[in-house]
Amino acid sequence: MSRVGIPRSLFYYYYGEFWKDFLDSLDVPYIVSPETNQDIVNRGIKIANDEMCLSLKNYLGHVDYLKDKCDYILVPRISNFKNNNQTCTNFWAAYDIVKNKFSVNLLHYNIDLEKGDTLKKGLYKIGKELNKNKYEIRRAYRYAYTKEKKRIKKNHIINVNKLKLKTIKILIVGHPYNLYDDMIGKDIIKYLIKNGIEVIYSDKFDSKITNSLSKKLSKDLYFKYSKDNLGAIVYSQKNINGIIFISSFPCAPDSLANELAMRKLKIPYLNLVIDDSTSFTGLETRLESFLDMLGGTLND
Repeated sequence: MSRVGIPRSLFYYYYGEFWKDFLDSLDVPYIVSPETNQDIVNRGIKIANDEMCLSLKNYLGHVDYLKDKCDYILVPRISNFKNNNQTCTNFWAAYDIVKNKFSVNLLHYNIDLEKGDTLKKGLYKIGKELNKNKYEIRRAYRYAYTKEKKRIKKNHIINVNKLKLKTIKILIVGHPYNLYDDMIGKDIIKYLIKNGIEVIYSDKFDSKITNSLSKKLSKDLYFKYSKDNLGAIVYSQKNINGIIFISSFPCAPDSLANELAMRKLKIPYLNLVIDDSTSFTGLETRLESFLDMLGGTLND
């Protein structure tokens, strides 16, 4: 039976669990690339060009890791979610880049709500390509969808409840493929938790709410995931002590949206832009200083 490769980067942090549940229900074997490590980063750097952001370089490194270990690699194209909710151009281009850089078989679908291309349609397409019948696909989709709804609801509740705690709370603003990547944001979050900080995550609020709230910071922003992040700031800013922005260099949407937000903030913030030469030692010094400043602010 064909085995599907899933790169643990970019799209994975939005749809990875959904994909795995879907494939599990179809009894399709799959392999997920490991947590990002220096080998994967180096692989991506060799394949990418200099203008690509670190996140996309990492993604290509994950694809390179998988290319000889599976029969297909799952690479979607995610264009828009309607109503001026565009995605980063990397989400549009990843499929074409992979198709042209690698000699691999790709499982592919589009999400373009302006044209009616939904996740459901995409996964039905994937199921057919894997030689499953419509009844198997329908059952698998419903199974994965139900589990995903429960996961998302649980994350929302936990994140909102953290805002009520009587401790130092920091909102981490960033895309999940950066926040939870081992070579970008994960060590930052570990450091904060180790130092007794309650970490609030910008991607774990209800995006319908945060997307709408983003208008209070910008009425013209049209990147969906940036709007979700800015809305998380509006939603939580009265209940947090500070904000840390985490982005990968050179992300164009983040350089615009984060700068826009920082100019309007009235609480302490730290802006961390990570590239492939960033060491955690330097970040640790900045984090330590930021936490010291927050401690002083709280004691005043």
